[in-house]
Amino acid sequence: MKIEYHNLYTHFVLSTLGRQPLIPESSRIRIEKYITGIVNNNSSKMYAIRANPEHLHFIASRSPAISEQELATIVAESSERFINENNLATGKFAWQGSASAFSVSKADVDKVCKYILNQAEHHKKVTFAEEYEQFIKHYQETLHKNKKIK
Repeated sequence: MKIEYHNLYTHFVLSTLGRQPLIPESSRIRIEKYITGIVNNNSSKMYAIRANPEHLHFIASRSPAISEQELATIVAESSERFINENNLATGKFAWQGSASAFSVSKADVDKVCKYILNQAEHHKKVTFAEEYEQFIKHYQETLHKNKKIK
């Protein structure tokens, strides 16, 4: 069945292999622009993106024709190839074999965009490992609350 209207916002987090700080600040904007193009050319729309030295955050609205896993795979494989072909990272660049995708309500899109765009300041106080642990804890608590409601 064709879906004419959709409201599928997803916050993706990809980590560099071994969470090594492989993305230099000098390459950040070029990488972000490239990934934005990948997302926009795959039935999706980029809302915010931030490439940090050892991880990437982005929020996009997806077409129902593409799953979170498909979009993350396309982004990872294409950007990995682009980064290596253009020598945009220190040494050989690779993403970890898995990523995270968190659904976002339309009401929270602006808040998540601000969070992503404020990553530089955020990581002056919180490491990526701490941030990721907080994400998982938050989403597990939300999942458990929703299970109790049913």
